[in-house]
Amino acid sequence: MEANDLSKSGNEEQDLNSVENTENKTPENVSSDTNSETPVEETSKPIESVEETTEETAKVEEEKPELDKVDLSVLSREKLVDRLRYITRNFEVLQIKDEVEDIKSIFYKIYHAELAVLKEKFLESGEPEENFAPPIDHFESEAKALIKDFKAKKSEVAHKIEAEKEANLVAKYEIIEAIKNLLNRQESLNETFHDFRELQQQFHKIGQIPQAKVRDVWDTYNLHVENFYDYVKINKELRDLDLKKNLVLKTELCEKAELLIDETAVVNSFKTLQKYHDRWREIGPVPKELKDELWERFKAATTKINQKHQEYFEGLKVQLAANLEAKTKLCEEVEEIVAGKIESPKQWEEKSKQLIAIQQKWKTIGFAPKKDNNTIYERFRGVCDKFFENKRTFFKDYKNEQSDNYNKKVELCELAEQLKDSTEWRKTSEALIKIQKDWKQIGPVPRRQSDAIWHRFRAACDFFFDNKSKNANKADASQVANLDKKVALIAEVKAFVNKEDNEETFKALQAFQKQFSEIGHVPYKEKDNVNQEFRNEINKHFDSLNMDEYHKNVQKFRNRIENLKNSGNSDDKVYQERHKLQLKLKQLEADITTWENNIGFFSKSKNADSMLKDFQRKIENGKRSIELLKEKIKMLNRID
Repeated sequence: MEANDLSKSGNEEQDLNSVENTENKTPENVSSDTNSETPVEETSKPIESVEETTEETAKVEEEKPELDKVDLSVLSREKLVDRLRYITRNFEVLQIKDEVEDIKSIFYKIYHAELAVLKEKFLESGEPEENFAPPIDHFESEAKALIKDFKAKKSEVAHKIEAEKEANLVAKYEIIEAIKNLLNRQESLNETFHDFRELQQQFHKIGQIPQAKVRDVWDTYNLHVENFYDYVKINKELRDLDLKKNLVLKTELCEKAELLIDETAVVNSFKTLQKYHDRWREIGPVPKELKDELWERFKAATTKINQKHQEYFEGLKVQLAANLEAKTKLCEEVEEIVAGKIESPKQWEEKSKQLIAIQQKWKTIGFAPKKDNNTIYERFRGVCDKFFENKRTFFKDYKNEQSDNYNKKVELCELAEQLKDSTEWRKTSEALIKIQKDWKQIGPVPRRQSDAIWHRFRAACDFFFDNKSKNANKADASQVANLDKKVALIAEVKAFVNKEDNEETFKALQAFQKQFSEIGHVPYKEKDNVNQEFRNEINKHFDSLNMDEYHKNVQKFRNRIENLKNSGNSDDKVYQERHKLQLKLKQLEADITTWENNIGFFSKSKNADSMLKDFQRKIENGKRSIELLKEKIKMLNRID
């Protein structure tokens, strides 16, 4: 997964933090500045200056280019870059800063998701992670350049705004000082009042000042305006006109605040209310008899909006806790997958799909509480990374194993190719069948080599078995003829009468054996029967020879050897026969040694003599058997 796919945009997280930082505000916190209403009741900003300021503001707003609203969530990365290029070139920084952040968040969320898919496919191919390099993306490069330029402009604007605020602060204090000094003027009242009006207009035309100084500036300004009105004792008619104008403006603010109560966008309503409170402070006093009533109306709307704001964040806390619980469960699901045993590529594929589905589900869940959000994310990302690390290790080892399997199968191909031209049908068939069994025991090879190595092996095996099939009919006919010959020869052996001279009889029996061996193969199902019948008939003649048991056994064994040589897997059978005789020889030699040692323990008694003779007879018989076994082993060795 990349884990980058799971990260929320920085803008979203910043928004959440800013919301959480305001959740404990109360109506008193919001409206505390308005409590300075009383000392400035008699002061007022002239009607003319308010109207002129409003007209100027409207004129400026009319001159600003209109920024159309676009649903960014449905745009592709290319369209997002186009939109970013358009707005950064045609609109002011402060007008588009929120949209730029939204474009950046959505663009990189799509970009990282696509990059994660490319990386996953790269790793699934068995390549090491360090070899992965993101492809060159011109959209991402342009987006980064545009964002960088915008940040530079934004920083420049921010510095400029702060400098302007400080300059405005100095200018406003200078105007306040000038209003203060009007009280010491010697000019006529009309001239002094005219200067006072101009100072008021200048004061309101000055732009924003540092937020920390707003309350102090307005309190100071209203104080000296109040003092000026008291000093010049302006006529009540003009004062009442100002008070009525302020009454209208503050009544409108009350109405606007009351409309905010029903707004569903709680956070936006709360922010708008702050602007209304700022404006309330800017407007001068109202008639004293309506002051408290108007303030209570505005405060009542403020209280309700603050209450909705508080309830919203209480609900948000519950939702954040639920999100944490849901994300914890997803972590546990992935941890269970990682702890499980995965032994095959198919299982890895299935588990990968499960994990990717869990990652997609994670993206649909909102933030956890701020104190837990990073911790739960790191837990989830860590266990996901562990899964993919284990997967890469498995496929690396699996790739090495497949390479070893390929080398083993190449060796079997070479063996099969060496045997494919053989005409020793039975022996080669058994050898190839064994090779095929060995082939099945070997695991898979790399996919790109699998078909080629299989076709190579299959071709060698098919070549032999096709040749064997082509020669089957010929072989079957010849084997039937050979069976008839061997049956006829057995009948001849049965009819044979031993000569008086053992040597002549022996030579005749050897001739029968040689003739039997020279006759070719017989049908497989008849082979053992005809061989056994021939051997039995030959052995009968050997048994009737006038010779000692030693030579009879030797001749019988020679007859057995001939049968072994003519049987399938003759090499294996000869090896097994030799091994059996060698074991008997060792056991007999050990028995004779034991018997010879035991003779020395017999005492001179009647029973002892009888046992002594019995052991001596065993020893003599054992030595004769040893000579016979050694001769048989020599006969087998001569076959090799």
